[in-house]
Amino acid sequence: MSDDLVVVARVARTRGLRGEVIADLLTDFPERFDDLETLIAVAPDGGQRSLQIEEHWFQGRRIVFKFTGYDSIEAAKEFAGFELAVPASDRVELAEDQFYEWELKGCRVESIDGEFIGSVSAVMRTGGVEVLVVENDSGREFLIPMAQEICISVDVEKKLIRIDPPPGLLEL
Repeated sequence: MSDDLVVVARVARTRGLRGEVIADLLTDFPERFDDLETLIAVAPDGGQRSLQIEEHWFQGRRIVFKFTGYDSIEAAKEFAGFELAVPASDRVELAEDQFYEWELKGCRVESIDGEFIGSVSAVMRTGGVEVLVVENDSGREFLIPMAQEICISVDVEKKLIRIDPPPGLLEL
C-alpha cells in the first residue's frame, strides 16, 4: 500500500444480485462516505483502479457499496479481498494530540536520552489508552502506553517518538 493512500474499508464478499459488495469498515469516521464519490480499489497484488460509488448504505458494522458499471455478482466478485482507499490528502484531520495508526507504525522509538528502544510494529486498542507494540532489532517486544507522561513527543513527519519510561517498563 502506498503512503499516499488511506485504507477505509476491505471488501469481504459480494451481496445481492446487482453487483453490490459488502465491506468491513476500517475507519473511525463512517460519515466520510456521505460525500464520497470515488474510492481507490487496491488489489492484493497492489494493482489499483478508481471506482465510482453509485450508492452505499450501512449494514450493521459493515458497509455495502454499489459501484458504477459493476451490475452483476460475476462483475463484483473480483473485488473480494480488495482494500478500498482514499488519497491521504482526503483523510479526516485529527486533533493535535491524536494520530492515525498508520502514522505511528514504523516510527522509531527512543528514550529522552536518545537511546534506541525499537520501532512501532502495531498499535493495540485496549478500550483505554492505546498501547504501542515496539520491537527492537533482536525481536524483543515492548508494550508502551500512549500516555502523555510516557510518550513525551510524537513527530509523525520525522517518524520519531520520544519516551520517558517509568522505572521497570522496559524490563517487563
